[in-house]
Amino acid sequence: MTRLALKNIGQIQAADLTFGDLTVLVGPQASGKSITLQWLKLLQDTGLIQQQLDTYGLDYEGKLPEFLDVFFGEGMHAIWHSDSEVCFDGKVIDVAKRIGRRQVNKSESVFLIPAQRVLALPNGWPRPFQGYSAGDPYAVRAFSEQLRVLMDREFTDTGPLFPKSNRLKSDYRALLQQSMFADFKLSVDKVQSQKRLVLASGDGNLPFMVWSAGQREFVPLLLGLYWLMPPAKVPRRNEIEWVIIEELEMGLHPRAIATVLLIVLELLTRGYRVCLSTHSPQVLELVWALEALRKHEGAPDALLDLFSAPHSKPLRDMAVAAIAKISKVYYFDPAGPVRDITELDPSSDVAQEASWGGLLEFSSKANDTVARAVANSAEFSSGELFAEGQ
Repeated sequence: MTRLALKNIGQIQAADLTFGDLTVLVGPQASGKSITLQWLKLLQDTGLIQQQLDTYGLDYEGKLPEFLDVFFGEGMHAIWHSDSEVCFDGKVIDVAKRIGRRQVNKSESVFLIPAQRVLALPNGWPRPFQGYSAGDPYAVRAFSEQLRVLMDREFTDTGPLFPKSNRLKSDYRALLQQSMFADFKLSVDKVQSQKRLVLASGDGNLPFMVWSAGQREFVPLLLGLYWLMPPAKVPRRNEIEWVIIEELEMGLHPRAIATVLLIVLELLTRGYRVCLSTHSPQVLELVWALEALRKHEGAPDALLDLFSAPHSKPLRDMAVAAIAKISKVYYFDPAGPVRDITELDPSSDVAQEASWGGLLEFSSKANDTVARAVANSAEFSSGELFAEGQ
């Protein structure tokens, strides 16, 4: 188990996270979830990040404030205070020294898919690292560059990018076709020698800007999943240990969210450790179901039924492995320390756990409001009947 502790960094008063196979961060906007995940990326991949910044001419002069602006984004040096502290696997990190000294390890162990992933395809084609302004976060730049490399190196053949027989299992492709693409195929088109991604159908090609919001959000995520699941007998990118996906639910219908979550389970069974940040109760419903199935030795078919997925042998094998994985859930409180709410007990005395980090608050209030309205209506009707009887 890897442990990351942050103290007095940005909005985070105190966070002490022990990561599971699947770790989920919940909480309001601007509560520190993204910052925490970026710290995980920074601490694991410091050498690679330094090398890329040098390669593309981003000079932070070995100084921590300048580096924070380059890595987290313009103005983000303000998250660091005199009493800020980072502790990784029980060891306090001298961040200024770590940043100022060149790290030897230049391989990538954390693949981060940012919440701003739609920016990676501004005109329907991945933007290069240097195509961003100086104040843009490193995570967005790096993800966009990885998609560009993927398109240049691994998709040089003809034919649609989706559905593609050697990418994703056929069951996943069928579910995505139903929930995301309908009759369209994701393809590469050219306009005056300029490549672009389009949704193709019998009636022609649809460019990026006329896609639905969900399709624009999902395609960069799909390409990221392609990167993580190469078309070979090797199930994963060997150098990648961690996968971070921020707000995977953005722009998606619940059925599409369910399919993406099913693919997240596939990532777990391939050996990746997955971290998610989310504002969707659907993600926590999955964690709650997984923990219940694990504790009570539930059948894999029950997990597949949750997704209305076929009970094929590949998916049953995936479900067996997924149920055995360990999950952790943390609530980021803007007014207090980060809290472990992994049990997700709706009857808990801890409000943050009972409300699943606030994700159940509205539905709970809606239920109470409707129940009171029905009760009042019933009392009123009974009173009317009694008066008429009199």
